[in-house]
Amino acid sequence: MSGFSYFKGMKQILLVILIAFCSCTVQKINKSLSKSDVFDKGHFGFMLLDPEKDKALVEINSNKYFIPASNTKIFTFYTSYSILGDSLVNGLNYLEKGDSLIFWGTGDPSLLHPDLKNEVAIDFLKASPKKLYLLDNFDQVEAFGPGWSWNWFPYYYAAERSALPVYGDIVRFEKKKGDTDFSVYPEQFKAAMDKVESEESGAFSFTRKHLENSFPYFYKSEANEEQFERDIPFITSPDLTKTMLEEATGKPVTLISNKSYFEEEPSKLLTASADSIYAQMMKISDNFLAEQLMFLVSDQLTNKLDIAEAIAYSKENLLKDLPDEPQWVDGSGLSSQNMFTPRSIIALLGKIREEVPLEKIKAYFPAGGESGTIKAWYKADPGQPPYIYAKTGSLSMANSLSGYLITKSGKILHFSCMMNNYAIPANDLKTELQKVLYFIHDRY
Repeated sequence: MSGFSYFKGMKQILLVILIAFCSCTVQKINKSLSKSDVFDKGHFGFMLLDPEKDKALVEINSNKYFIPASNTKIFTFYTSYSILGDSLVNGLNYLEKGDSLIFWGTGDPSLLHPDLKNEVAIDFLKASPKKLYLLDNFDQVEAFGPGWSWNWFPYYYAAERSALPVYGDIVRFEKKKGDTDFSVYPEQFKAAMDKVESEESGAFSFTRKHLENSFPYFYKSEANEEQFERDIPFITSPDLTKTMLEEATGKPVTLISNKSYFEEEPSKLLTASADSIYAQMMKISDNFLAEQLMFLVSDQLTNKLDIAEAIAYSKENLLKDLPDEPQWVDGSGLSSQNMFTPRSIIALLGKIREEVPLEKIKAYFPAGGESGTIKAWYKADPGQPPYIYAKTGSLSMANSLSGYLITKSGKILHFSCMMNNYAIPANDLKTELQKVLYFIHDRY
């Protein structure tokens, strides 16, 4: 036998062995999912794709619809990235008429946001020599999305949506260790705090009265040494926004409602980095930023604020090639009316990989064991980089994780796991999924 024939034969043998090994690995993955006593307790869907081979390695209920919770933000991210790009977003629409500057909101969430801290619009209004007129387009935006629960009102995850958010539409109460008093941002709400001493366990507890911007908080007198931070949504309104803008600019602002101005083509003021909004929205699963991004998309497309129109545009022009039509109603995933299939999420992850550089994906998506909502989960071996970059989703009876898995052999696999109607603790599901994903990382 010639040397060439020998090496050719050995190569074929090694290929057969590799195929057999991969096949055995895939069978073990399938078994660990389909025969799991944990995953068997509810409605389970999973898909694992090797994009290099364009081959589905595992499919379990991949064509079934699930409530995705915050996996919805993957759709919001892709739509926003496609329409808004990764540079600056439009923070204000405005018209200049004689001695008047007429402006209105685009949904930009960054204005004086406690984390994003963008003041471009404030500086612009301060610098203008013209009289300031805030055009009321607040009726274009419902404070809460379709299917949201009314009793979420005092929680940060359900901050009110707004045409022109200021301070992220939340009040941040913060106390550093050793301080005797709270800092309040924005400060005007300090007068709305109502202190009540409590014998209940826990040092501090903040809330808000249902229909008013009044913030009772409960404390134990011996808790002064503890550090504390809490974000509570406030009730938005055109008048409150006008007042906040007057305080921030130091100039009078007149609220007007002349709808004819909406028929004119406005100038647009570029403000915050879209990159920074995407990263915070995806990493900590920020519902408020997700909702406001979809308003920014709508403004970019139509000069109006209508999430339903933005979603319809995305489905028709960006997502038409998904295997199953998304049932999609809000930007954040707070609504249980959203429904997607695992195979459509896998297809979307593929589109993102084609259009978004990998380093940006790693900057936007939570990283297992390192950042965001999976900082405590899916940890890599000591000294190794993260192997999971994925978006979580969590609602009552709904848990999801979808994203990218990097194997020890260097492959990047796409996966989507969707779990609904489980009457067991979410941590049990995560623990079981963590075992499976690490096995894939280690063996494939």
